Amino acid sequence: MRDTDFTRQDFTYSASAASGATASGGPAVTLSIFADRAHLRALMQDDAQAAGLTISAAGSLSDLLDGDARPLGDVVLVDCPLVDARALAALARLDLRAARCEARLIVSTSVDALDEVFACMDLSAPVLLVDPNRAERVIALGQVLAGFPSARLRELSDDDRLMLLRLSEQVGQIAGRIERLTPDEKHVKDARMSAFRFAEDTAERLSEGLGGMAASGRRSVRPALPDARLVRKIIRQRQQRARYFDAGLFADPAWDMLLDLTAARVEHKRVSVTSLCIASGVPPTTALRWIGQMIDAGLFQRVCDDSDRRRAFIELTEKAADAMARYFADIF
Repeated sequence: MRDTDFTRQDFTYSASAASGATASGGPAVTLSIFADRAHLRALMQDDAQAAGLTISAAGSLSDLLDGDARPLGDVVLVDCPLVDARALAALARLDLRAARCEARLIVSTSVDALDEVFACMDLSAPVLLVDPNRAERVIALGQVLAGFPSARLRELSDDDRLMLLRLSEQVGQIAGRIERLTPDEKHVKDARMSAFRFAEDTAERLSEGLGGMAASGRRSVRPALPDARLVRKIIRQRQQRARYFDAGLFADPAWDMLLDLTAARVEHKRVSVTSLCIASGVPPTTALRWIGQMIDAGLFQRVCDDSDRRRAFIELTEKAADAMARYFADIF
């Protein structure tokens, strides 16, 4: 069967998957796992089952390419820390299939492979994790489950979905202990997670604020963006604070990324997703969440490299560029 012919209704779940059911008699939420590292694949299975999910398929990345396409679960966990031509082909095929059947993807990778993984998965809007620990994987799973549209999970009540989220959060807490973090490391990770709880609200406020600034100036000509040297100086000044204070006190990834993309736009430079993660000043997985929210807010956009499909870049939208230009015109 060709990938282009794939739709969810073309398949029926295996007997083991179909045996899972909710109390109401409907099918349980199903999960597929693809990872070459067998110990990690087993760990994912344990955590998913502890969160109340049914495993419909589990195998290596090569299973995505070999033989006929098999059914995907409602959620698909993928681990791909290293990339080669075959791994990228598997991810691209999965990206297409997931987009067609509306499965949600959670893909873990490494910093070195991030740009290539990001570039080849542009249809399914996957949740990307960079070098995650066990707790971060489970928390991502819980967030994906909580975000399912009611129509997709009509067999589950609101209480059922909340139960799944709580279960996955509990497993995440247990996983965090298993990681045997030192007190200082645990403090940092807890602080980062607490900070991101406000991400959605903050991104929404930022979108509203920048959108309002742009709307208020529609009748006038947009001022030019500031000199890139000025923006780079502001970025350096912000980074200097970490020499004297705990950097976590000033974490503001949305603004740091806006500044970096503003300077790059003036310099006519392209910014890779890895470079933007570094500019954000927060861990890559957290930065990727912010990038996704800024794209949803209409402030960032993904741009593919026409000369090399293995690369993709992030840049400001016209809405964001307009707002940044007016902001700098107001303060200088």
